[in-house]
Amino acid sequence: MPRARLPRSLAGQLFAMQVLLVAVVVAGCALFTYVDGGRQAEQAARRQAQAAARAVADSPSVRTAIRGADPARDLQPYADAARRGTAVDFVTIMDTRGIRWTHPDPEQIGRRYLGHIDEARHGRTFPETYTGTLGPSVRVITPVRDGGRVVGLVSAGITVEKISAGVREQMAGLLWVAGGALVLGGAGTYVINARLRRHTHGMNAAELSRMHDYHHAALHAVREGLLMLDGRRGIALVNDAGRELLGLDADAVGRPVADLGLPAPLTGALLAAEPRVDELHLTERRVLLVNTSPVSGGDHRGSVVTLRDHTELQALMGELDSERGFTEALRAQAHEAANRLHTVVSLIGLGRAEEAVEFATAELELAQSLTDQVVAAVGEPVLAALLLGKTAQAHERGVALLVSADSGLDDGLLPPSLPARDLVTVLGNLIDNALDAAQGSALARVTVTARAEGELLLRVADSGTGVPDGDTEAIFRRGWSTKPAGSGGRGIGLVLVRQTVARHGGTLEVTAAADGGAAFTVRLPLGDAAGAGVRGGAARGGAG
Repeated sequence: MPRARLPRSLAGQLFAMQVLLVAVVVAGCALFTYVDGGRQAEQAARRQAQAAARAVADSPSVRTAIRGADPARDLQPYADAARRGTAVDFVTIMDTRGIRWTHPDPEQIGRRYLGHIDEARHGRTFPETYTGTLGPSVRVITPVRDGGRVVGLVSAGITVEKISAGVREQMAGLLWVAGGALVLGGAGTYVINARLRRHTHGMNAAELSRMHDYHHAALHAVREGLLMLDGRRGIALVNDAGRELLGLDADAVGRPVADLGLPAPLTGALLAAEPRVDELHLTERRVLLVNTSPVSGGDHRGSVVTLRDHTELQALMGELDSERGFTEALRAQAHEAANRLHTVVSLIGLGRAEEAVEFATAELELAQSLTDQVVAAVGEPVLAALLLGKTAQAHERGVALLVSADSGLDDGLLPPSLPARDLVTVLGNLIDNALDAAQGSALARVTVTARAEGELLLRVADSGTGVPDGDTEAIFRRGWSTKPAGSGGRGIGLVLVRQTVARHGGTLEVTAAADGGAAFTVRLPLGDAAGAGVRGGAARGGAG
């Protein structure tokens, strides 16, 4: 079965079309030059014949010979000399009736001139192309005047064959020039199309169009952000996910990366010449995983950047850390409960049942009072569960976690636009940071306030050492932490808090706490609200 013939590549099609175009242009120019050269040669021949005819007609010796008894005898030698001197094919002198006195062929002398002479007989010089004894020729006929009277006529001309021979000589040179132009044009076209073939990888127009459609569909279908930067570090291409993740406007294409207003670390990663692999970067509202790769080629022609949204993943990791803390706290509580249970059993075994009941009742009342205190202050179930878990975790770390007396948050008060996961992110990270700061301090206390007063207010205060003056803004940068290097989740908690607050149009305030540490106050709108900000005074250390 014969193989299907593949369509010619785009470069091949352009090469064939350009060669054909060059050939047509060169042939057209050659034809125009030939036609124009023939016309110009005919005009030059007519001027040359006119000059020769007028020179002969104005010669005094011609008028003298016409007056003589035998004009042909005297004029024939003169006409031959004039023909050779003026490089025309014939000079014919005749009387006013058209009877020749001279002719290149002596046998034609005395015979009638072949051509028109009426205008010349009336004193006018005129040109014509006529077929005479020498064949077709371009000729000029002019009168010979003697005292104002026409006494004879002179016809000088050049044969068409001679004119054509001159044009053919010019055409030979023209063909060489045209051939050279065609060769040069073809060679230049080949070089250009060879480069085009390299750039298009030998694909034809249909393949390029299909690839463009596939790439365009894939570009906008992927959920990851994709940016293509040119050699000048401007955005050459960005998909819909990339615009959303970076918060770019519709006119972002063509703008330099440095002018997009992105955070400095993220801008540096995008502008870096070396590849970046799975780097974590922060924007005002998102946590992004960034990968960059230079465009392959002989020189550096830009780079490709992929972006993945890790905001939710980071929040889930925070929740997972909290769950691990809860697990450890429950494990410690289980161990403590086993010790207490052994104590109760031992008291009963010693016959001291009343003391065993008293011991067990006291422990139960203590646990129940803590639960009642939290549930009474915070009716929202997710926050209540978070506070109970954090309370147990704080107890294991030797920190007292208290719910302030002015707290009050009923169940069902939070709008659907404020999901519980975001509240866990905000309050959980603030409490974790507060526990880090308060642990080991003199009071070792963290106070939590949660209430609704037209807006949701969450405040976490600790008894830590505070944040040095001037670091109020720095604590919200990724990587800032008082935890030792290598600690899990180092320097990300407050960044997530700030992003979450900003996403819901709230405010985050950092002030000094009454216990000597810092108080973080978050206000989130329960309805439509605008504007997010961070206001700060002196704050504590231990954020991380």
